[in-house]
Amino acid sequence: MQAITVRDRHAGLAGMSVTDIPYPHASENDVIVRVHAAGFTPGELDWPGTWTDRAGRDRTPSVPGHELSGVVAELGYGTTGLSVGQRVFGLADWTRNGSLAQYAAVEARNLAPLPADIDHTLAAALPISGLTAWQGLLDHGRLTTGQTVLIHGAAGGVGSIAVQLAREAGARVIGTGRSADRDKALALGVDTFLDLQTEKLEDAGETDVVFDVIGGDILDRSAALVRPGGTLVTIAMPPKVQPKDGRAVFFVVEPDRARLIDLAQRVRDGRLKPVVGAVRPLAEAPSAFDRGKRTPGKTIICVTED
Repeated sequence: MQAITVRDRHAGLAGMSVTDIPYPHASENDVIVRVHAAGFTPGELDWPGTWTDRAGRDRTPSVPGHELSGVVAELGYGTTGLSVGQRVFGLADWTRNGSLAQYAAVEARNLAPLPADIDHTLAAALPISGLTAWQGLLDHGRLTTGQTVLIHGAAGGVGSIAVQLAREAGARVIGTGRSADRDKALALGVDTFLDLQTEKLEDAGETDVVFDVIGGDILDRSAALVRPGGTLVTIAMPPKVQPKDGRAVFFVVEPDRARLIDLAQRVRDGRLKPVVGAVRPLAEAPSAFDRGKRTPGKTIICVTED
């Protein structure tokens, strides 16, 4: 089968290529998914799990990509809850071959049934962005009705879903981004938008929750905006600066079948609209990883046509 593989950690994008690799083996409690659409995170080439297995052993050539939508092709021994031919979507494991391949082996618990009225391209944009936004805002941030939340990168893949979830939770939303993101962020439902290139972050005022996807100086300065009892949540890096009278949380998204089902239902109801950007074929996946080419929405790789 065909897949995108990486072999050399130091080669960067030049080390990515379309390769023929063996069909995956279905271990106990695994599912083999025929991948129709896949999502990825451009920073994956910096993640240890891209290069080593859970025991820290080299596993190259490896297949990146961790979001997928497709159809169950095979069940491993002991796998329950899913069936061959069923439409599914979810998260590929961090330390195994991922979703940028025609077939992927995934733990069954990381997958959820995909309703027939949600297309694979849209579904592939949901797992990491949707689960990250939910876990960051509601599980770690404990956002509630009437509170104020500051969401960095409000028009991005994670931020756009976070804005919609925060609005539905009854929170006041301040979003940040670049000037080109303003109209999109306002359309998603932010109450106030700050252009970080021309406006001061400190103009946001005090907030109950800050949800950061940027890191660095923005993360450090955001700590001062958290009001007493509030929470700074980040997925970028462990925070160096703590809120004076609040909490700081760094987390990595975790699979959650029940939450994926909930997110899919919100899409069906029209309450949640993932922002899909470019849709590109598998052969163009290496160039899509280029972080220097900023495109609106989440880039999805079309692996297999419906």
